[in-house]
Amino acid sequence: MKSLKLISSAIAMLICFVTMAQERTISGIVTDESKQPLPGVNIFNQTSKANAATDFDGKYSIKAKTGDTLVFSFIGYKNQNQKVQNSNIINIKLLPYNQNLQEVVVVGYGSSDAEYSNRSYERAERAERRKAKMATASVAMQGKVSGIQVQNNVGYLASPSTAVVIRGNASVSPKNEPMYIVDGVPAKANQMAKINPNDIKDLKVLKDEAATSIYGSRAANGVVVIATKNELYKNLTEKELDKKLNILPIPTEPTQEDYDTFVENAFESPKTAPLSTFSIDVDNASYTNIRRFLNNGQEVPKDAVRVEEMVNFFKYTYPQPKNEHPFSINTEVSDSPWNANNKILKIGLQGKNIPTNDLPASNLVFLIDVSGSMSDMNKLPLLKQSLKILVNELRAKDKVAIVVYAGAAGLVLPPTSGDEKKTIVDALDKLQSGGSTAGGAGIELAYKIATENFIKSGNNRVILATDGDFNVGSSSNTDMEKLIEEKRKTGVFLTCLGYGMGNYKDSKMEILADKGNGNYAYIDNIQEANRFLGKEFKGSMFAIAKDVKIQIEFNPKQVQAYRLIGYENRKLRPEDFKNDAIDAGELGSNHTVTALYEIIPAGVKSDYLAEQPDELKYTKTETSSNNYSSELATIKFRYKKPDGEKSIEMVQVIENKSVALEKASDDMKFSSAVAWFGLKLRDSKLITNKSSEEIVKLAKQGNSNDGEGYKAEFIRLVETSKQYN
Repeated sequence: MKSLKLISSAIAMLICFVTMAQERTISGIVTDESKQPLPGVNIFNQTSKANAATDFDGKYSIKAKTGDTLVFSFIGYKNQNQKVQNSNIINIKLLPYNQNLQEVVVVGYGSSDAEYSNRSYERAERAERRKAKMATASVAMQGKVSGIQVQNNVGYLASPSTAVVIRGNASVSPKNEPMYIVDGVPAKANQMAKINPNDIKDLKVLKDEAATSIYGSRAANGVVVIATKNELYKNLTEKELDKKLNILPIPTEPTQEDYDTFVENAFESPKTAPLSTFSIDVDNASYTNIRRFLNNGQEVPKDAVRVEEMVNFFKYTYPQPKNEHPFSINTEVSDSPWNANNKILKIGLQGKNIPTNDLPASNLVFLIDVSGSMSDMNKLPLLKQSLKILVNELRAKDKVAIVVYAGAAGLVLPPTSGDEKKTIVDALDKLQSGGSTAGGAGIELAYKIATENFIKSGNNRVILATDGDFNVGSSSNTDMEKLIEEKRKTGVFLTCLGYGMGNYKDSKMEILADKGNGNYAYIDNIQEANRFLGKEFKGSMFAIAKDVKIQIEFNPKQVQAYRLIGYENRKLRPEDFKNDAIDAGELGSNHTVTALYEIIPAGVKSDYLAEQPDELKYTKTETSSNNYSSELATIKFRYKKPDGEKSIEMVQVIENKSVALEKASDDMKFSSAVAWFGLKLRDSKLITNKSSEEIVKLAKQGNSNDGEGYKAEFIRLVETSKQYN
C-alpha cells in the first residue's frame, strides 16, 4: 500500500514537471500610466532569449514556459520583470522615469545600475551598447528622459536610421519629428543622426512654450538643442554641414516608384477655345504622398504633384445645398498671388450632408494585397490597422467580405454583418504577406462577390488596398483600364487605398480609381487612415452623385486668356460634356470639391500669351454682338444620381466682380496658397513669384476652421521644404 502511494506521488510530480516544462503562448496588452496602449515595447524572455514587440494596439505574444521571466522595456519607461505563472494572459502597465524634460543634459553614454532590476539583462544591454559605441547622437538620448522615444526607421528611404519623438506633442505628421539645433544652426534629422556623441558637450530638450517662444511654429513638436565641445558646426550652411558629416545627396526620387508624366495646362484664348470641360476630382492621394516625401527629407518628384489633389485635401466652408440638387455651387474671383496682373477664379462644390442613420446599407468587399512586397511595416501592418478603423464605422445592416491576392486570389471572409466586428477584425489580424502579385484575379473575385451580394439602392463598393505593384494581364496600364471599365458596368463603386514607399505604383492606383467610378487615397500613417476612413467615412464611402462634369465658357470681352490649374488628367473634350457614356468623378456625402482658374483679363499685357495666329481665310471666329459686360463666364454642371444613367444639368452665371486678395475669403487665400505651393513643387514656368515665405504668409492669412490641424501642418511643410529647395 505504501509503495502504491509512492508511485502515485511520483507520477503526480512527473505530470507537474512536464506541465511546467511545456512551452506555450503568452499574450497581453502593454499600456502606459494613462492606460494608453504602447506600440513598440520590447518583450525579452530571459530563459529562451526569445524577443517580441507590441503592435499598434499595444498587443504582444511570445513563447514561454512556467517559471520563465519576461522583461518589458520601452524607451523612457522603467523596465518591468514578470514571472510566468499559470495564466496565459499577462497585461503590463509601464511607469515612466521621474525626470523633468526641461532639465536634460546628456554627455556621452552611461547608465545607472539601478535602472535595471535584473543583472543579466543589464549585462546584455551594456554589451549591445558596446557594439554600438559609434552610434549616433539621437541614440545618445535613448532611455535618458521620460517622454523621449527613439526608434529605428526600418523601411524608410533616405531617412536617418533612427527617429526621435517627444511624447505629449500632438501632431498629424507621420513621425512627430522635433526640430534640431546644432551649435545654433537648424539641422535636419539625418544630419543630427551623423554627429559623433563623443563630440557633444551639452544636449537639451525643449517642448511646449519653452520651444515655440524661441523658435516659433517650427518647434511645435519640440526642439533638441545640441552644443558640441568645440562648436564644430557653428555658422555652417546646410550643404557645408552635409559635406562635413559625409552625407550624400538624397536622390531626386525613388527609382522604383512610378508616376504618370503630364504637361501642365497652358493659357488658352476663349476666342479659339471657348469651352473648358473637365471631370471633378475628389482624390487627395497626391497631397499625402507629397507630405511623405517632405517629412522624409526627400525632394518631391514633379510628376507626383497633382495640384488639384493638394487643393482638395482641405475642407472649405461652402454652404449646404438649398434645392433639389445634391450639391451647392460657389464662385469667387480675386487677385492672383503669384502673377500680379492676373486673376483667380475659384469654383467650389459642397455635397449634401446626409445623416449617418439615413445612409443606405453598405455591401463592401475588402480586396487586400498580401503579396511579398507588402511585408514592410508601413504596408500590410498599417493596412490592417487602417481597415479596423473603417470596420468600427459599420452598422448591423452593413456587410463586409475580405478577398486577398498574392500568387492566387482567395476569399478569406464571406459577407459578414457589420455588427460582427470581432469576426472581421480577427480575419484581418490573421493576414500575412508572401507570394507574387496576381492582381487581376483578385479584382475579378472581389467584383464577383460584390455583384452576388448587390444591394439595390445601396452602397456597393470594392475597397482595394495595395502598394500598386501588381500584374493585370500583361501588366500594362491598357489591360488594367479595360478590366476596370468592364467592372464599372456592374454598378459597384471602387475605392483605392495606397500604402508604402520605394516600389509604390501611383500611376496604376490612379488609373484604377479614374476608370472605376472611384476615389483614391494614399495612407502614409495611421492619422491619415483615421481621417479618410473614420472622420470622413461618409464622404469617402457614400456617393451622392456620379459622373460629375464641369464646363465653363469665358466671356472674351472680359477674359483674354485662361488656364485650369491642375486637373490635367481629368480634362474632357467639349462634346464629352453631354455624352452620358463618358465617365467622370463621383461626389460623396458632405464632400467639397474646389477648382481654380487663372485668368489674364482683357487688355492686360502678358509674357505667357502666345502670338495670335494669322486671320483665317475660310473660317471666321466671331465674338457675339451682345455686350454681357457684367458676366465673366457661364458655368454648367452635369451629374447622375448614384443609381441613375441619365444626367441632370445645372447652369450658373459668374458675375464680373473681383475683390482684392487681402479682402478675399479665407478659403480663397488658403486654396490659392496650396495651389501656389504645388505649382512651385512642379517647377511651373507659369508663375513669377516662387517665394516660400510669401506662400506661408498667404496660407496663414487664410488659416481658419482648422480644428484638426491639417492647415497648420501644411504651413509647417512649406516652411520645412525651404531647406530642400
